[in-house]
Amino acid sequence: MKRVAAIDCGTNSIRLLVADADPATGELKDLDRRMQIVRLGQGVDRTGRLAPEALERTFAACREYAAVIKGLGAEQVRFVATSASRDAENREDFVRGVVDILGVEPEVITGDQEAEFSFNGATKELTARADLERPFLVVDIGGGSTEFVLGSESVRAARSVDIGCVRMTERHLVHGGDISDPPSPGQIAAIKADAAAALDRAEETVPLGEAATLVGLAGSVTTVAAIALGLGRYDSEAIHHSRISLAKVREITGMLLSSTHAERAAIPVMHPGRVDVIAAGALVLLSIMERTGAGEVVVSEHDILDGIAWSLAG
Repeated sequence: MKRVAAIDCGTNSIRLLVADADPATGELKDLDRRMQIVRLGQGVDRTGRLAPEALERTFAACREYAAVIKGLGAEQVRFVATSASRDAENREDFVRGVVDILGVEPEVITGDQEAEFSFNGATKELTARADLERPFLVVDIGGGSTEFVLGSESVRAARSVDIGCVRMTERHLVHGGDISDPPSPGQIAAIKADAAAALDRAEETVPLGEAATLVGLAGSVTTVAAIALGLGRYDSEAIHHSRISLAKVREITGMLLSSTHAERAAIPVMHPGRVDVIAAGALVLLSIMERTGAGEVVVSEHDILDGIAWSLAG
């Protein structure tokens, strides 16, 4: 067993996993898994820079995570930073702050690396399942980007495209600093058009139509699943490996797109940080399912974070 700590810092959230990994058995035993919504990517699509208040929120979470890592005695730490910090002009401010707090440099990985971590994290448990056909198409809908990865035992093709729940919300649903509530038909059509163009780009590299099983990752997908399951509170065990039909995803997406902020906030499983971006995230998921012809999505709570942890365990 090796005790490792993995941090995934995305556009919308920063997450920590401290786990004991056993490469011989393929077992990853969670010791601490937590997430904070920090909106590191706030305004990046518009300004090209990380906002000072977004950096401070992220550094506050890093200080909390540093204490957890020290308390549990992790042998190795890996910090992976994704879309927002790839795009930002002032990403050196971000790098310096993380090094000062955690003592490790954040790796601003490429979209292809991000996709590989996501695939490994999501499919390690699924490869032994006889009821799921290969190949898997792993779809990781983040805040700023979405990763598409096709493979069976290993990655065959991967592509990262710039559609995510935060990016789509800021690009199409924010006017004069306020989020349209609910969005207009024209705004919904604009997100659909962006998603369609992004899927065209993804398909240049990843043969989406060859997927036999669609595996969905990250907060937009798990929140849609939690709503579909009718949970009274967010329950990772119930959500993990649940199977949500296309019809149910379409129904929930329609509900979210026609609801107000207050109505979305009142959904028992809704994280406060997702209230404003979940409608766009659900619409991205629906667009992917319609394009690929997937009748259902297999939802995984294990994703890039688990892939990062496994990368330390070898």
